[in-house]
Amino acid sequence: MNILLHPFQTTYNTAPFSAIKNEDFLPAITTLIEETKTEIDHITSNPEPPTFENTIEALEFSGQQLDRVTNIFFNLNSAETNDDIQKIAQDVSPLLSEFGNDITLNEALFKRVKAVYDNKSKLDLNGEQLMLLDKSYKSFSRNGANLVEDKKETLRNIDKDLSKLSLTFGEHVLAETNAFEMHITNEADLSGLPEGAKEAAKQLAESKDKDGWLITLDYPSYIPFMTYADNRELRKKLAIAFGKKGFHNNEFDNQNIVLNIVKKRFERANLLGYKTHANFVLEERMAKTPENVIEFLNELLDKAKPAAQEEFKNLEDFAKELDGIDRLEKWDSGYYAEKLKQKLFDLDDEKLKPYFKLENVTNGAFKIAEKLYGLHFENIDTIDKYHQDVLTYKVTNNSGDLVSIFYADFFPRAGKRNGAWMTSYKSQSIKNGENNRPHISIVCNFTKPTKSKPSLLTFNEVTTLFHEFGHALHGMLANTTYPSLSGTSVYWDFVELPSQVMENWCYEKEALELFATHYETGEVIPMELVSKIKESSTFNEGMQTLRQISFGLLDMSWHGQDPSNFNDVKTQELKAFENTKLYPDVAENCMSTAFSHIFQGGYSSGYYSYKWAEVLDADAFEYFKEAGIFNSEVATKFKDNVLSLGGTVDPMTLYKRFRGQEPQPEALLRRAGLIK
Repeated sequence: MNILLHPFQTTYNTAPFSAIKNEDFLPAITTLIEETKTEIDHITSNPEPPTFENTIEALEFSGQQLDRVTNIFFNLNSAETNDDIQKIAQDVSPLLSEFGNDITLNEALFKRVKAVYDNKSKLDLNGEQLMLLDKSYKSFSRNGANLVEDKKETLRNIDKDLSKLSLTFGEHVLAETNAFEMHITNEADLSGLPEGAKEAAKQLAESKDKDGWLITLDYPSYIPFMTYADNRELRKKLAIAFGKKGFHNNEFDNQNIVLNIVKKRFERANLLGYKTHANFVLEERMAKTPENVIEFLNELLDKAKPAAQEEFKNLEDFAKELDGIDRLEKWDSGYYAEKLKQKLFDLDDEKLKPYFKLENVTNGAFKIAEKLYGLHFENIDTIDKYHQDVLTYKVTNNSGDLVSIFYADFFPRAGKRNGAWMTSYKSQSIKNGENNRPHISIVCNFTKPTKSKPSLLTFNEVTTLFHEFGHALHGMLANTTYPSLSGTSVYWDFVELPSQVMENWCYEKEALELFATHYETGEVIPMELVSKIKESSTFNEGMQTLRQISFGLLDMSWHGQDPSNFNDVKTQELKAFENTKLYPDVAENCMSTAFSHIFQGGYSSGYYSYKWAEVLDADAFEYFKEAGIFNSEVATKFKDNVLSLGGTVDPMTLYKRFRGQEPQPEALLRRAGLIK
């Protein structure tokens, strides 16, 4: 029996990971596609005239088991993959792409959807129903329903190709990350590296039956080495290996894949009547057009560039004075920035880490969610996991009702891609009067505990955990009728508001006192360190802002114009970075070939949204600070208007309901120290 074909008989209806075999996925997904097609046939063959209930709602709730199984599969492909799963993904992705096209290009179905849409002014629909109707109609019109037959076929082929290209891109990046190891046998080469990082490198070497120490391209290994290692040549070697992923003419090269993806996305947009891929994407974003995005990024660039240039010169002068470095290179940035930060603020991550034991930080995030939103997190071991490192929680409200199931997966391993993300195993929705609660997961890559130390986080990792936890709260507190409008199913440039606003609590004394205690002594973090965290929070902010802007502009350069004549990835990238460049270029390196956000994740034409959301979050947190960071009235307004309503209302309307006004960009510039 294939367990994926039946409702899960588990506590809280969670995914039965230990009972799923890899070979179950392809037959299950194939069967569930056919079952969903049958559900669609029931809608199209209904002799009754099309209504909101028998067409729009019926379509919305079709294929729910298929959605669950594909969520499980693709989440595993990111967090716990292997050769088998990757091979299955190559088979499954085109099937799902084809099936998606079967729905959006189904004329009989579109005819019924259009009939309801054209009649909407006469229907007595509430706001959420109107939003679902609008979204349903656009999912057809924006995906080729109005095309003639031969163009529909072209669209199908493009979508199939794109799904495979994107998968292959990600597989190559993971393979390149796993393939590189810097094996160090002379302890002198580890000079400057903190003891915890040395111990982790030794443990990694031991796990692979090697003497000495191993440094890899996984962030918990890579970042400490680039930040603290005194050996400049080894930093250079590691940085070049990191920047070379997908860019050295081997079997995992991504250059042609990048060119193929952008050209096919452009072709697809043209086919649907849009000028560029960015025009297509941004129609459904708060920013609306590529011109608005570029204007927004350039406006920030004007404010940030003078500050960034001054910070860069200070860093250059400091490196020259300290070590006689004539030309600052990319592999010097983290190292000298950390040294200068220590000099200016007498603050370094090694002083802070003992106060940020992973378990304490996690509990701190839980306490803050309790104070703000009345949530309670109970660690339970009756839930099946996909890996022994995963932690599982039951989340309840003040009345003891189930709010969500929560998974937390914190440590790197070979089958897990780099970075940090939030995802969902089961969406929230209300059907037949029952509120089906969501199953939410966050996945990170923090340093594992060693034989002598627990997992101690850098401050940057603390803010990462809070960021992903903010996304998780958006998913957990969802309270809408329809799954496709629930939780994080919002405009992409609004989705980062809940995550980024959560980071602000990491800088506040009142919040830090809840969880920042020394892992050995239990001492609360000294207020002197809290002051230094706040003071140093705008350190090199101009350079950081410039870096984010450069990524947004690179994304726009790939997707906001006609790429037909692009034939060299590196040349195009250098052009995009022209106005934001500080460091000399490294000929062997290319960012685009490992820029997973835009070529594997969902951020194509959307990378700017990190800065856009920073405007929202800085403005939102000013409101919290005015009233008190745990003010229940402001927290309730944020929960009821932003966290609970998902995509049921236009995001600017939601924001104004919460804040009482549109967001002010000055709040971000003030926080960044770029204006007074």
